[in-house]
Formats: sequence, C-alpha cells, structure tokens
Amino acid sequence: MRSYFPLLQVILLIAGALSLAACAGRPQGVLLATHKHPDDVNLVNMLVVTTRAPDDTQEGVMFGGDRANHASFANIIVSVPPDANRLAGEIQWPAEKIANPAYEFSTVEARILTQDEAMKDFDKRIRKTPKRQVLIFVHGFNTKFEEAVYRFAQIIHDANADVVPVLFTWPSRGNLLQYGYDHESASYSRDALENTLQVLARDPSVGEISILAHSMGNWVTLEALRQMSIRNHALPTKIQNIMLAAPDVDFDVFRRQIAAIGVKPSLFTLFVSRDDEALAVSRRVWGNKPRLGAVNTADEPYQEALDRDRIQIVDLTDVASKDRLGHTKFAQAPAVVRAIGGRLASGQTLNDGKAGVGQRLGLATAGAVATVGTAAGVAVAAPFAIIDPHTREQMNDHLDSLGAQLAP
Repeated sequence: MRSYFPLLQVILLIAGALSLAACAGRPQGVLLATHKHPDDVNLVNMLVVTTRAPDDTQEGVMFGGDRANHASFANIIVSVPPDANRLAGEIQWPAEKIANPAYEFSTVEARILTQDEAMKDFDKRIRKTPKRQVLIFVHGFNTKFEEAVYRFAQIIHDANADVVPVLFTWPSRGNLLQYGYDHESASYSRDALENTLQVLARDPSVGEISILAHSMGNWVTLEALRQMSIRNHALPTKIQNIMLAAPDVDFDVFRRQIAAIGVKPSLFTLFVSRDDEALAVSRRVWGNKPRLGAVNTADEPYQEALDRDRIQIVDLTDVASKDRLGHTKFAQAPAVVRAIGGRLASGQTLNDGKAGVGQRLGLATAGAVATVGTAAGVAVAAPFAIIDPHTREQMNDHLDSLGAQLAP
C-alpha cells in the first residue's frame, strides 16, 4: 500500500533536512562588533552583497529575512579560533553575548557600506591578492544572515583560500516552515547576483572569479549565470570555476540552464552525495523529480548528459562528516574543504580537459599517496571520488585492459 505524508509533515521534513545550520540552537546577535584584533586568532575579511532588508530591531543582527528593493553592502571581519582549539569544518558559536575569541568565532568588524565604499575597499584588497582572485559564496535554504557569514568564514579559513571572499546572501527567513518563501526569494535575487558578477567581471582589478553555491543557492546562481550568458552572448572569461555543492535543483531544469549558458568544456564542478537525506526529502516535495545533488552520476541518463557537457564530478557519498544529513559535506568534511575548496579557490582550474581531476587536485595531500596520478589511483586510494569525463575514460580503458589480462 502506497503511503503519503501529510502536507505539514512533508514541509517540516524538508525544512529541517535542508537547514544549513545543524546546531542545536540558532545564533542570536553574534554580529555585534568587538573592534578587537587578538594576535593569536585568524581573521577572515569579507565583502557582503545582500538583497535582504536591514534589520535594526536587535543588536548584532544587521539584516533579516525580508526582501529589499535594492542590494546593500557590508564589510564584515570574523575571527576564527586558533586551529589548536577547534576542529576543521566546525563553527564554534559564541555561548555568551561577548565571544571568547580563543575558542569561539567572533565578529571583529561589521560595517554597512555604500556601493562606492564597497568597491573601493574591494579594489584595494584584490590588488594585493595573488592572481587577484575572488571567491563568491551563495548559501542555501533556511539560513539566517549571521549563519551565512560564519559558515563562509569557516570555509575560507579551513580551505586556506588566498582570495578575496564575497558573500552573496539572499532573503532566507531562516524559518523551518518557509521553504516556499525562500525559493521565491532566491528567484527574486537572481538579477542582483547577475549584476554583482557583471560588476566584478568588468573590474580591471579582478583577475579570476570562482563561485561556490550550496543547496538552494545553486538555483539563484544558475539562473543568474543563464541570464548573464544570454545577455553577454557568453560568460566572461574571468569566471574560471563554478562549484555546485549539493544543488537542490531539478536535473531536467539544470540541463536546460546549462544549454542556455553554453559552456564547453564546462567550468562546472558538481558535488554529489547519494546519501544526502535532505535532497531525498526535497525530491519527494518536488513531485519525485531527481535533485541534481543526489543523482548517481554513473547511471543513465545522468552520465551521458554530464559527460556531454563536461561537468566534473566530485562524489562525496562515502565521505564521513558530522553532518548527519549528508548535506553540507563540502564544508564540514575537513579533507574535502581542504583538498577541493582550497585548490579550486587558489587558481588551479579544472576546466582544461587535459588531465584527470584527481591528478590536478593533488590528492596525495588527502591520503592518495601510492598511486595518485593514475585513473586507478583516483578510484581506489582517494577518500572521495573525483571524476571528470577524461578521468572516466581513463578508468574505463584501465578496467578494460585489466579485464583482458585476467580473462582465462
């Protein structure tokens, strides 16, 4: 007998499952700046672009979940505790109103800026950055403003990314029952994200742009890139890496978006996990249509479509992390955020098609010491599977050869 979830139960499941913040309590007012720069902590200095409306009802909040009529800008500096006092992949939320920077994340500076002030500050910093690289992060569903800020600070620090971080944050209510509102807010924000990308691409101070999107943030990212490509007849060459982590996007819609963007060989790296329970619930909500971040890329029609568009795959299915839902492995599994996030952000692009992704990422640092550089080594020794079409072809040739040698 076929079972059905009551609508409220489904909404509660999807809301809880897709939450970016998997902590027991939600942070409150953590963006109250201390203006203190301790010598022994690590600082992450980010530019923020947001379509959220300002929220001055509570100290240390800055922006809420309502939609603004125009984009706003801010500069936020977050301190991360010394590595000896924390575990990579985790955010140590302040237990009290005033954080202990030795053991907790804290906000050092938090300033609202005009667009001109934001761009002047950005240009000053990007000129001092090696290869003048920028990394844009677009968060997912059920994410408060402060949660997006601290998660991005954690990613930047743990990835050891020598870039200028730009957080694009759209109006998520951070409420378990607001999945529909959040999805519409993501669509509402696509013009602002496209404009942000256009401005950065035209800026002569910028050398390279990478994008990291998570969950529902992939929807607004793909829509903005689609608009940009249609408007400009191509994506700007400065956009070098587009990383789609656990995308909560319909697979069929994604194929249409990629066709409109028209990037070949693809700039896209797709992070998937077949044990992503959040996307399993999302699939049920969206009429049992496969969500891009949870497909088995070895099955058809997925393999053929992804190979044709030269989408590079990072399969995190067997990666363990403290995220019990398997939805934020890209940020919470230390080996992933170090070996992938850091290398992509540091300018080692994955779009030239000349070498397998496993070889280019230098997986020896993550445990694949003995046989890295060969297709077999990528498949056997790596703690997570990283496969682009070229690597897949190498692996198939290797297995065919091995099978012939073992045949009676």
